[in-house]
Amino acid sequence: MNLNALPAHPLTAVFVDANQTLALGFRRLHQPKGWTLRINEQADVSPDELPALLGGATIAVIDHTAFPTAVARKATGLRHVVFLGTGARSYMNIEELAELGISVHTIKGYGDVAVAECAFGLMWAAAKKFGLMDRGIRAGQWLRTDGTQLRGKTLGLVGFGGIAQELARLAIGAGMNVVAWNRSPKAFDGVTFLELDDVLGLSDVISLHLLLDNETRGLLSRDRIAALRPGAILVNTARGALLDEDALVDALRSGHIAHAALDVFVTEPLPEAHPLANLPNVTLSAHSAFRTLEASDNLVIAALAHCERIADESAFAGAA
Repeated sequence: MNLNALPAHPLTAVFVDANQTLALGFRRLHQPKGWTLRINEQADVSPDELPALLGGATIAVIDHTAFPTAVARKATGLRHVVFLGTGARSYMNIEELAELGISVHTIKGYGDVAVAECAFGLMWAAAKKFGLMDRGIRAGQWLRTDGTQLRGKTLGLVGFGGIAQELARLAIGAGMNVVAWNRSPKAFDGVTFLELDDVLGLSDVISLHLLLDNETRGLLSRDRIAALRPGAILVNTARGALLDEDALVDALRSGHIAHAALDVFVTEPLPEAHPLANLPNVTLSAHSAFRTLEASDNLVIAALAHCERIADESAFAGAA
């Protein structure tokens, strides 16, 4: 398809895998300006269905469906993917799509507060063992446990983007000491920046806040998990593949890690028979850290802005 030969605003954008909340948000916030938006409210879509769903559309809006390069080759007319989040590389090969003439646009910052609050809540739930007591009471056991006070303890942040900054503010406000490591130099009031191994060895709580890429995949290896402070709490609201899951299970079983509070996993949904689902010192949530109405609206507004900009640029090129 030659976009330059098309009249102004010929574009169609298709949201291929909308859940109910996001579908409502797109319909409520979209202001029609000559380009078409189609929404598929079947959230569970297989990659092979995408070319037919797109039907020659210029823009694919994708929330959570894998988009292999082999499938993208069949998506005639597609020139842009608007991915609803930052972790597009977990779902598609951005460089290979670029070779096909497909640009991938991601959205940063929309859920920084939501994810930070989730990480903060998971940290406290782990320290107070709320999940363990909740399961016990539901099973008819009056299971009273000793928790951990977090005031005065050290929180170690691995990665220091917008989410980690929000979590640092919360933790400092709660009286915690905060240390951090980031791949590039950072400075933040009240946070001490250290080498990664020092952060891992000194922290009572470790919270992961990195994008998943070739450099960060498996960053928290078996050796690094072994180097964690004994009895530490591990929180992960970033990506499951940042760590060695088998090594994490072993460390939880031995007690080297006192508790893991996890929103993300290598395989999602987490298989029922997975060891993490059956260990008492694990608190689980279903990759939902970013899921608040406020974050969803931020996400929708940013996605629509991407589509609007693409439509305007195409119209300008067509008029030239």
